[in-house]
Formats: sequence, C-alpha cells, structure tokens
Amino acid sequence: MEFAIQTSGLYEDVLEAARFSEQHGLPAIALPDHYLMALDEEEAKVTPAPDALIQLAGLARDTTDLELVVLVSPITFRHPAVLVKTAITIDRMSGGRFTLGVGTGWMDREHEVFGLNYPPMSERFSMLEEALAFIRSALADEPVGFSGEHYTLEDFPISPRPIGTVKILIGGSGPLKTPRLAGTYADEFNVYPGDDLAGRIDRAREAASAAGRDPDSLMLSSAGPIVGAATNADLDTRLDGLAREDGTTRHELLKTFERRKARVGTYGQLREHFAEMENLGITRFYIQNGYDADLTPELLDAFTA
Repeated sequence: MEFAIQTSGLYEDVLEAARFSEQHGLPAIALPDHYLMALDEEEAKVTPAPDALIQLAGLARDTTDLELVVLVSPITFRHPAVLVKTAITIDRMSGGRFTLGVGTGWMDREHEVFGLNYPPMSERFSMLEEALAFIRSALADEPVGFSGEHYTLEDFPISPRPIGTVKILIGGSGPLKTPRLAGTYADEFNVYPGDDLAGRIDRAREAASAAGRDPDSLMLSSAGPIVGAATNADLDTRLDGLAREDGTTRHELLKTFERRKARVGTYGQLREHFAEMENLGITRFYIQNGYDADLTPELLDAFTA
C-alpha cells in the first residue's frame, strides 16, 4: 500500500505539502474541488477554498515528480469541454502527471451560495455519465464526436493534444452506479471506505469486463481521514486534544469521525486495516487529514516502516 496526502488551503500551504511529499518519495498529492471547504456555516465563511484546478496548474510547475490529482471535480461546476481543456493544459504543464477526478457533486450549500445549478442526484448521474463519455471521446488518440441529452462534441481535431495519458478517476461510496461508471470509464477507482467494499470493487471489475476493458488495468485507491497513535493511551490523549481544539466532546468528535468514515486506532490496528484493504486490491490510500508538519511525518513513518 502506498500513501498520498489530500490537502487544501492557500497555495503556499498546498505547495508546502507538495514539497514534503516529493522529499519523502510519496507518489501523488490530491486536492479536493469545493467552493466551500467546510460543512459548518460559520467555519465555511473563514476557510479558504481556492480553485483546485488552478492550484494544480501551479503545482505542475513547482513540482517535478508527483502525480497531481483532483479528487474530485463536481460536474455541476464546469462543462466537460472546460474539464478537457484544463486537463490537457495541466497535463502539458506537468509533463504528463495529471489525473482528472470527476463526480456528481454532493455539497448542497456550495451550490446555493454561488447560484450553481444543482439538479436531483439521478440527473447529476446522467450528466456525469455523459461527461465521462464526452471526456473519453475528446481525449482519444483520434478524437471522436459525442452526442447526448446534456452535452455534444463534434468530431473535430482538438489542439493541443496531451503529451501523456490524462488519467480519469471516479470515486465515491455508491453501491451500483459509481462502480459501473468506474469500470466503464475510469483509470482509477477511488472506492471510499464503508459497507460492501469488496462488492463495490467486484462490480467495478465486472463493469470493466463488460465494457471490453481489462479489469486488472483499473487502479484501486481509497481515501479518508486517519487518527492514530502508538498506544491506546496516546490515542486517548490525541482524541481529547482534538475535541478541545474543535470545542466539542470526545463522544461528539467520534460521531463526526464515524460519519466521515475516518479510521481511528493505534498504529498497529490501522496497519491491520490497511492490510485488509490491500488484500482487496487497493494499492493507494489518500490521507484526507491535510498536511500537518508534526503529525503527517509520524503517520507516514508508522505506515511505511
């Protein structure tokens, strides 16, 4: 299992995390794509939420080896033509290191604040599937047209072309539609922790086979927050400290972690958990804690020792 950091913030903070990642031989850095970076209304008002794709373009020039991953961009934010042009641009700026993650979007409030169209989930899945077909058509070695209910693309040469292979990532915890779309269109399936993990992976692989693709070519990754410590006593101390920082109780904090599918335990327990994921074929985990100059090195040392 390899580990990467998912982080957000002002560019100088993102760049610090990226430079740490390169110095420590991590394979990638991932940025979430949100216009609000917190669910709590008051916290969202003061938490920076820059444009993730522009930040990744900056990292394309300020890093040399990292894969640059957007995890993930809601189809409600940008037309797929904009995603294609942006992906090709970052691909060329980075020397072929960009992965385009695309999803349905899920945060209601960021759409309300900015007046973005936010149709029901069934329509967003329809938009997502068409967008994926559009993006695949546009990025094909010989671009082909696409016609759907939401989007159309002429059979027209697109210039410039990517210099690498722009990888497509699909992620989520849905039991049926997400695995099917991942198997049909994606290079990487970011299968979020939760119920029926093995079943969701199997359905993605079955969808890949049904689409005439090699299921073994589908990279499996996962993501989530991690809270760990060397011993149970150290873990109790860390949880109490986090609860004080958040102005809440440990009980409420643990309920929040449960909703976010966070992994909480001693480093030994967490290593066992990641071994189970690895046995399912998951080869990369994006740590969603952000970057902490004190805790991130400790976490990575614990998991890669």
